[in-house]
Amino acid sequence: MDRVLIEGLQVEAVIGVYDWERTISQTLVIDLEMAWDNQPAGESDDLDKALDYAAVSEAVTAFFGQYQPQLLESAAEQLASQLRAEFSIAWLALTVRKPGAVPQAKSVGIRIERGAVQ
Repeated sequence: MDRVLIEGLQVEAVIGVYDWERTISQTLVIDLEMAWDNQPAGESDDLDKALDYAAVSEAVTAFFGQYQPQLLESAAEQLASQLRAEFSIAWLALTVRKPGAVPQAKSVGIRIERGAVQ
């Protein structure tokens, strides 16, 4: 199966478990790898047959504008579920990073895979 990639998408989010984190916006970095049959779009040059990565990126940004999770794990699960349903994505790998969360690390984060490649 082909893959559509979105790497390094920066979004602003209210996320965290500490009281002070609930009062500020923090930058998250999102990477997505999504299974998609790119052949129809490649043969036709028709956006309607492609997985529109601009629309997916907008959906990710809108998600974090509405949902204010405490945990990266919750953010990843909810976002993966929404994207799979909204865009009919059979399988995806999603990485959510929180730069600066641990002073000694460039970033911390999680990576999940949901669905199955058909």
